[in-house]
Amino acid sequence: MWFVCYYMVEVRIEFDDEEQYERLKKLKKHRGLTWKGLLLEGEKKVREDTPE
Repeated sequence: MWFVCYYMVEVRIEFDDEEQYERLKKLKKHRGLTWKGLLLEGEKKVREDTPE
């Protein structure tokens, strides 16, 4: 018997101001990403820039 579990987690982000939100929204649209995709791209960059 197989069980498949999918987890849906909702994340809410508070931006410092409208300018910060618009800047990130523009980047997201330019790269063709979703908000999730933008977050995952950010994680990848942080991992590349941070020695373990």
